[in-house]
Amino acid sequence: MALVPRFSGRRWLWQGPGTRPVRAGFGTLLLLLLLGSGPGLRPAGADQTDEYLKREHSLSKPYQGVGTSSSSLWTLMGNAMVMTQYIRLTPDMQSKQGALWNRVPCYLRDWELQVHFKIHGQGKKNLNGDGFAIWYTKDRMQPGPVFGSKDNFVGLGVFVDTYPNEEKQQEAQKRRYSPGVQRVFPYVSAMVSNGSLSYDHERDGRPTELGGCTAMVRNLNHDTFLVIRYVKRRLTIMLDIDGKHEWRDCIDVPGVRLPRGYFFGTSSVTGDLSDNHDIISLKLFELTVERTPEEEKLHRDVFLPSVDNMKLPEVTLPMEPLSGLALFLIVFFSLVAAVFALVIGIIVYNKWQDQSRKRFY
Repeated sequence: MALVPRFSGRRWLWQGPGTRPVRAGFGTLLLLLLLGSGPGLRPAGADQTDEYLKREHSLSKPYQGVGTSSSSLWTLMGNAMVMTQYIRLTPDMQSKQGALWNRVPCYLRDWELQVHFKIHGQGKKNLNGDGFAIWYTKDRMQPGPVFGSKDNFVGLGVFVDTYPNEEKQQEAQKRRYSPGVQRVFPYVSAMVSNGSLSYDHERDGRPTELGGCTAMVRNLNHDTFLVIRYVKRRLTIMLDIDGKHEWRDCIDVPGVRLPRGYFFGTSSVTGDLSDNHDIISLKLFELTVERTPEEEKLHRDVFLPSVDNMKLPEVTLPMEPLSGLALFLIVFFSLVAAVFALVIGIIVYNKWQDQSRKRFY
């Protein structure tokens, strides 16, 4: 495996495989070539990791494997379309909705998803919308009101929200935010749900967000990136949107428990306001992380998403309808029980009558 440059944490590292080039001196390049192939180079730290690109969960130009056939790894939905340089989820037109979903469930324990995206359009600031979402969820290909995908989802949603619904409602009511609660848009947030939570559009997801940060990502002339990293139950989201090839911390939440076997996807929607929402690449890396025996016990597989120290409402599952056989057995045994009770009642009544006659005579 050839060594290539890749940014991890707050520094550029030489790891395999990578995503973007970084400037380096000729001597450094020559030394790396002499070293040959091998696992990624990484400074010593709390988490020693080797990173491997998982092609079945990744997508980049020329966008092979996107289609409707059973052999395709990615499926388009709605108004999404494949272009030569990007996949456009929604065009800069009103009332459009599109999505891109991976067909292969992800069973990785620790992973990192790097998203190369671009949001641009004719609308001026706060006159554009609505943004896009990145998903790791149990269900796929289900359109809905949450950035083009279903509400009450099961899994993780990361939202790049470009329109401040709550702020506009406050302005319409001639009220203003207090400085302590006002958020500047575009805004990136994350949400974990077990199917019981609904995304609150009127408040831009504030009641259910794990954390968030401002991200000025519209109409930029340089590349914009977002990375979602899930290691040892810790969810970290970082941004590279300033054109400096440096990650900026956005969200860091420990104790996030995500099941394996969910699907990656991304979706977008426009309403009265619009933007072009383009995905240039999605690259998923498997992270090989060493765990102590105690950590192995703590990091066992889970079956429903949850967050430590955050109480999620219980999910009420609907009762499955009874099959024909089950219904027949219930009716049959009910009739048998009724006949048995009737016989017992007749026997008891006859004995009572006999005893009454004996007392009379």
